[in-house]
Amino acid sequence: MINIQKNDNLFILAVIGEFTLKDYKEFEDQVLHQQHSDGKVNVLFDLRDMLDYTVDVAWEEIKFMHEHGSEFNRVAVVTDDQWQAWSAWVSNLFINAGVSGFSDYDEAIAWASADE
Repeated sequence: MINIQKNDNLFILAVIGEFTLKDYKEFEDQVLHQQHSDGKVNVLFDLRDMLDYTVDVAWEEIKFMHEHGSEFNRVAVVTDDQWQAWSAWVSNLFINAGVSGFSDYDEAIAWASADE
């Protein structure tokens, strides 16, 4: 399950429990809609309460970032899991945005909300 909030130029995606392909597609639709109206977007992925994700989510993320990676300004990932932090770093290879991992939610919000 996901919860998506928009705060000015920032999309906040909180994942609770299992992250499914349906959830990711909902995120894609909202971000692409916003991007088409306002240009580049900033995103914060809050993965602290994510228990698991389906394999098709990982594949969809790779495809989406490859196709739309230039449409992001900053991507923050909040997690205490080292593998998820490493995954965020790998995502940096596919996009032209700044990607950074955080364990502190407030620091992630401040960084991801900043204009470049």
